[in-house]
Amino acid sequence: MRIRLCLIVAVLLAGCSAGEYDVFIEAEGFDDKGGWVVDQQFMDLMGSPYLMAHGMGKPVDDAHTTVTMPARGRYDVYVRTFNWTAPWYDGAGPGRFQLSIDGVALDKVLGDQGDAWAWQHAGSVRIRNKAITVGLHDLTGFNGRVDAIYMTTSGAAPPDDGEQLARFRREKIHGYEEPSLAGNFDLVIVGGGIAGTATAISAARLGLDVALIQDRPVLGGNNSSEVRVHLGGRIFLEPYPALGAVVNEIGPLRWGNAQPADYYEDEKKLDVVRAEENISLFLNYRAGQLRTDGSRIKEVVARHIETAEELVFQAPLFVDCTGDGTIGYLAGADYVMGREGYDEFNEPTAPPQADRMTMGSSVQWYSIETDSEQPFPEFSYGVDFSEKSARKVTMGEWTWETGMNLNQISDFERIRDYGLQVVFSNWSFLKNHSSVKDDYSHRALDWVAYIAGKRESRRLLGDHILTENDIVDFVLYPDASAPASWSIDLHYPDPENTKHFPGNEFLSIAVHQAIHQYPIPYRCLYSRNVDNLFMAGRNISVTHVALGTIRVMRTTGMMGEVVGMAAAVATEHNTTPRGVYENHLDQLRELMTQGVGRYDLENQQTYNLGRTLGPGPGI
Repeated sequence: MRIRLCLIVAVLLAGCSAGEYDVFIEAEGFDDKGGWVVDQQFMDLMGSPYLMAHGMGKPVDDAHTTVTMPARGRYDVYVRTFNWTAPWYDGAGPGRFQLSIDGVALDKVLGDQGDAWAWQHAGSVRIRNKAITVGLHDLTGFNGRVDAIYMTTSGAAPPDDGEQLARFRREKIHGYEEPSLAGNFDLVIVGGGIAGTATAISAARLGLDVALIQDRPVLGGNNSSEVRVHLGGRIFLEPYPALGAVVNEIGPLRWGNAQPADYYEDEKKLDVVRAEENISLFLNYRAGQLRTDGSRIKEVVARHIETAEELVFQAPLFVDCTGDGTIGYLAGADYVMGREGYDEFNEPTAPPQADRMTMGSSVQWYSIETDSEQPFPEFSYGVDFSEKSARKVTMGEWTWETGMNLNQISDFERIRDYGLQVVFSNWSFLKNHSSVKDDYSHRALDWVAYIAGKRESRRLLGDHILTENDIVDFVLYPDASAPASWSIDLHYPDPENTKHFPGNEFLSIAVHQAIHQYPIPYRCLYSRNVDNLFMAGRNISVTHVALGTIRVMRTTGMMGEVVGMAAAVATEHNTTPRGVYENHLDQLRELMTQGVGRYDLENQQTYNLGRTLGPGPGI
């Protein structure tokens, strides 16, 4: 250790006699990102957030950062990138960009080669100044991406292996610094979608010191301006008509998927959270490590998606609102993915045999009509459209859904990228080759999501697993809590789309089964084998079929309200989530009856209520 520290110091000293020097630059940490965006969705897969040139076919503004060099001399320059269309196309890809040093572009074009994330040699440069400006120059606007840049006098590229690269990255960026303690909390919530946001508000209003960790700059998850899915389901229902007050406060007033950004009222959500003095909000932090003690989580480590700063969060209780069940997975929680077979729970809608199929993820988009011709580049990278297969539309919302037959965790970057691939390929065909291209001549893409809207992945298992039969037979459990009112809404590949793109569908259909409004058992909202872990959102303890009704966001928000209440009860009695069920259920019922609404608001959430058979028997 002592020798290694001396070497690090020697490298940083200007004019030292050591023969090798290097600089490691995380792209997401650039001082001026220009038109490039930070994409953190896949950092658990490929090791880091990255910068992406999401220009919808128009080159984005350059990104720049200032770098202090350890010494003058000749450096080999490597960039970690890849050709994102490689899964479908053997040739050079569309995500082309160049690197520049002090305003001079290196000759090598990057981003159009390679079928996996890897270090590509960008060239060699002679460094004459202690401070230099490194730039990223986008050439196409078609989602070129950069993880990191490495400059070295040794000539050797960094490792590509995941574990070796992680150690290398940590040495270069963090050195030997330990993460800082974020603070002292009663409750740590990971995930700032509607469920996580409602959980935080509910718990804070009941007196808990809450940390809310969100890996994007906005709250709301799928209901944010980054994904643009409107809220669904009903609030203020029996047996606890006070539930939904928080959802009513934070929910947007306008409806619609894939609408302009202001429809989703990001600032409203942020304002409500920031008004709660008991909430410490940590935007742009992604939790990806944790430490356990037996069957309890002791602490979670979250990394800032731009600065790489790491913080440690400690608390007696944690809530997984990640959607993917990430915290539960890291803690060793029992979970399932895919569809259960009929024999497991005797669900009429379940397939005969279990499989890995899930509902997919949506990359939504829309175009606008302009006063002038709007050209669009040729985009043909392995997914070909024709008059019969092209979608002659001006927008795409929830039905543009990919990845049903892939793994929504390990294949997620490919799933998102296929969403981009089909949007751009279809639009290029419409604009340049279709029989209706004149109708599209003045239309321009105005928004294409790059944060994918995910419906299903891991489901963490609790003391009860909600099934289709529970819902359809209206089995009322003593721990009834947040009501579900949406139909059992399950998505499948669109058969017409399958004819043209077998195995690579990008359109879905929805099959609905109407239900009575049904209260979800509280035992679905905590882990059965991680003692201090709650969950709220689409990763709760349900079967694939039951997920079809509980996954809409007004319902997940009410789950969050209940979990915040249960956390307050658990804190008061120094017990676990299960202990609340076993010993303090009456107190939880009282809180659900009272609610935590701060304002006397009429119900403003009256759109997209879904199909319902009304209240069930006995409610």
